[in-house]
Amino acid sequence: MNVLFDLVIALLIIIGILLLVPIVFFIYLYIKDDRQKQHSILRNFPVLGKVRYFTEKIGPELRQYLYNNDNEGKPFSRKEFQDVVKSGKYKDRLVGFGSQRDFGEEGYFIRNTLFPKLRTELKVDNEPKIRTRIYVEEGDNLFSRKERSEEKLINPVYLTDENAVILGEHTCRHPFKLKGLIGQSGMSYGALGENAISALSKGLAMAGGTWMNTGEGGLSEHHLAGKTDIIFQIGPGLFGVRNLDGEFSWEAFKQKSEMEQIKAFELKLAQGAKTRGGHVEGEKVTEEIAKIRLVEPGKTINSPNRFKEFDSPATLLHFVEELRNVSGKPIGIKIVVGDLDALEELVAYMKESGECPDFITIDGGEGGTGATFQELADTVGLPIQSALPIVDEMLKEYGIRNRVKLIASGRLITPDKIAIALAMGADLVNLARGFMISVGCIMAQVCHTNNCPVGVATTNKKLQDGLIVEEKQYRVCNYLVSLREGLFNLAAAAGIDSPTKFERKHIVHKDKLGRVFPLDEILHAAKKTQHQEH
Repeated sequence: MNVLFDLVIALLIIIGILLLVPIVFFIYLYIKDDRQKQHSILRNFPVLGKVRYFTEKIGPELRQYLYNNDNEGKPFSRKEFQDVVKSGKYKDRLVGFGSQRDFGEEGYFIRNTLFPKLRTELKVDNEPKIRTRIYVEEGDNLFSRKERSEEKLINPVYLTDENAVILGEHTCRHPFKLKGLIGQSGMSYGALGENAISALSKGLAMAGGTWMNTGEGGLSEHHLAGKTDIIFQIGPGLFGVRNLDGEFSWEAFKQKSEMEQIKAFELKLAQGAKTRGGHVEGEKVTEEIAKIRLVEPGKTINSPNRFKEFDSPATLLHFVEELRNVSGKPIGIKIVVGDLDALEELVAYMKESGECPDFITIDGGEGGTGATFQELADTVGLPIQSALPIVDEMLKEYGIRNRVKLIASGRLITPDKIAIALAMGADLVNLARGFMISVGCIMAQVCHTNNCPVGVATTNKKLQDGLIVEEKQYRVCNYLVSLREGLFNLAAAAGIDSPTKFERKHIVHKDKLGRVFPLDEILHAAKKTQHQEH
């Protein structure tokens, strides 16, 4: 009896403690919030204020996973995110019961022909096969998902030699031949962690026919891990091609140009809306990154918003010529279109002098793997579907379009978006965030904090442990090959035998009233408006 009594007393004490601790903690928070002077809502309503701040904190996650429908959410909707994940994990783009696109909204559409190309009529090179791994679902229940990864041989879906895109074909000692239209946009080591960069390098190499842009942060061993082809990006900070004083080093540049894996160089004048220059928080600048970039470890990096080496079309293009002569490899520039007068001045000088970059990468203002200020991200720089046709048309007007390849970049993460960009004038397409999603990005939008929860945009070793290179490399490969498959499907529907043959005539724009306008008509109207303004 005494034992039972003791147990009851002990139980009551435990219950009392369990009740007392939260009550004491609640009273403490109430008094603390009531006395603080920083937050008005907490001072007037300590309890409701806490609930408000808690809800506000988890709001982005609630919207992403519960409240937004599949076509909502920025910068990418849930549907767009899932399209990438499915392509990378399952190499699958099939949908059931119809499209989720809102056909009442305005947008671009691809013109299909009455007599599409048969698969046997497509000019595609499917050798050699790629050995990859693809997930197969065995069950998908509410509380569990059963799936297995299995090895599979897949077609690489390369362009044929006759349709391959060649950078620097008539200008360089070492031109760069590409049998695929899609590559990885600039993402620096430091902005992304070593596991993410390594997985991307190996996955791209596995897929072949592509390239990896280093970003402005210099070349690391992780970029070289898969032995994929490299476009070395040179930003205003000159990371990797400068001396200890921060000045451009021709010796360092020559050393880089002699590396077989580096196939071309790109001068980054601007990136997305990052006219401010590159930015990496100090806590992401490890000893290794500092050594690659020739900067001080642990110190925040803010590179200049433009090069000191040139400040006009003439000095820019002279620098391009010098780089090409020294390296013997294609040299391009990366721009964001804004000031059309300045753009035309550049193109006019290209025509007058005969000095042209081998390629121009056009980054839409909607681009954004890196950190930038809100006012720049939201307003500076034209989006890719406006910028790309402008540059294409301007080069044609000056008769030099055949001398310069155009690479388009800006949220082009699915085959249809890429096909529209090709029809608007792009020769090649860059992707950044699509590849980030393929290696595990969940769009947490904390890229600039070094706290990426999935180990992609972080140098934190503990967080990077979640990103397994040997697994994610296959997803990168599958995603890229899936994009190429989709492009050939769209080409066949449009009645052409290769996606390299997309032209303006293959797309139309439908407005909210259902009216359809060819792209040439839209460009003509825009050009007429510009002339009237001048």
